[in-house]
Amino acid sequence: MNKPTLEVRFFKTDGGTEPVRDWLRELSAIDRKTIGEDIKTVQFGWPLGMPLVRKMDKDIWEVRIHLEGRIARVLFTVSDGKIVLLHGFIKKSKATPKPDLKLAKDRMRGE
Repeated sequence: MNKPTLEVRFFKTDGGTEPVRDWLRELSAIDRKTIGEDIKTVQFGWPLGMPLVRKMDKDIWEVRIHLEGRIARVLFTVSDGKIVLLHGFIKKSKATPKPDLKLAKDRMRGE
């Protein structure tokens, strides 16, 4: 098997929780599998662009995931050979909601 380009890490709060991991646990097994496969594609193929990955802001990208009947996004940053999963959500509108992007930025900055 090929060696991954990046190591995957979950953002961890000061309290020790991992919000993206917690969000994934709330989803169905098939949704988790689809999301995991898309993150693995990024992990092994970085750098990638559309249609799977889109740059959202300085140092923040989104994995664009198509689930059965809905769309999910996982916002991440890349640092020191690691992809850090900052925020995951089910998309309900065309544009990525500003509060979701702000949350990812705050987590990236350690706020």
